[in-house]
Amino acid sequence: MKNFNFSKSTMITLGALALLQTTLLSSAQASTADKYEIVSRFPVAGNEGWDFLAIDGKRNHLFVSRSDHVQVIDTKSGKLVANITDTAGVHGVAIAQDLNLGFTSNGKSDTVTVFDLDSLQTLDTIKTTGAAPDVIFYYAPLKRVYSFNGHGGNVSVIDAVSRKVIDTIAVAGRPEFAVSDSQGHIFFNVEDKGEIAVIDAQSSKIVKRWAIAPCDEPSGLAIDDKQHRLFSVCSNKKMMVVDSLSGKIVTTVDIGESPDAVAFDPDLGIVLVSNGGGTLTVVHQDTPDQYTVKANLPTQKGAKTLAFNPENHQVYLVSAKFGKPAEPSKEVPHPRAPVLPNTFNVLVAAPKN
Repeated sequence: MKNFNFSKSTMITLGALALLQTTLLSSAQASTADKYEIVSRFPVAGNEGWDFLAIDGKRNHLFVSRSDHVQVIDTKSGKLVANITDTAGVHGVAIAQDLNLGFTSNGKSDTVTVFDLDSLQTLDTIKTTGAAPDVIFYYAPLKRVYSFNGHGGNVSVIDAVSRKVIDTIAVAGRPEFAVSDSQGHIFFNVEDKGEIAVIDAQSSKIVKRWAIAPCDEPSGLAIDDKQHRLFSVCSNKKMMVVDSLSGKIVTTVDIGESPDAVAFDPDLGIVLVSNGGGTLTVVHQDTPDQYTVKANLPTQKGAKTLAFNPENHQVYLVSAKFGKPAEPSKEVPHPRAPVLPNTFNVLVAAPKN
């Protein structure tokens, strides 16, 4: 092996070049991360409506709530793996990897279905303490499931091991999406109040409520736990960036029409917002206090909710084509447009290579 002797000035030059290469590589990675594209579309059977999505990255399963059942789709092949049935009015799915369990919120039967993540077989049904369970959230440190009951205006706290309701938290409003931090707090939007409420997980008490005007009807919620930032998306095409320690509004970001879900990717430093108007807003976190919209990727009208896989940075959305809604009536003043047969599909978005 030859010996190479470098002068001090040469070493400084080489060091500067290495630093420049690292900076350029980081800039290129950041630039690529901002540029999402639709990489796959999977046709899925059924004419039912839908709500939340959930991802089990360990098993490559995407859970899609479909009226009275949950479709389980293989994220690699796009094929239907199973149906979890008897989930009337299902909204959401919570994944408890440490317990090998999944939980669904069933809005019409006021129940939570418990199923095995491997077999996808139903194990138990739990009655909630409030009407119309909607968002459902698993908090691993205490092994608890939180059912956010839309019409009940409360939260049912369920011991995920015993599968029993152990507490009920009054909200005085309509609860929506929830996230947690590493300090024992669970945050959730209160849609009809324009607020974020904070639960102390240990005591099951709401300890803070923060108004987030000018946000209208906040729905989706995500968190950057390291930088203490909450991202709340609002029906008036705004995303509020909120300090999770103080509740102070840091900044407001313009997003797309009819947003419903949001995810934060800590590795790429981006926020992803799914908009029912047919776009995915990609927002770069320049600093914890500054954010730049990099793209509004066209998706499909109706693709308002998402599931995010942090392992491969992929985003899953669903939508369909719609027919003409029925004429309004006294019983149904705002009829929904029907889903046209054989048009439902899963869209997969990913960073460009």
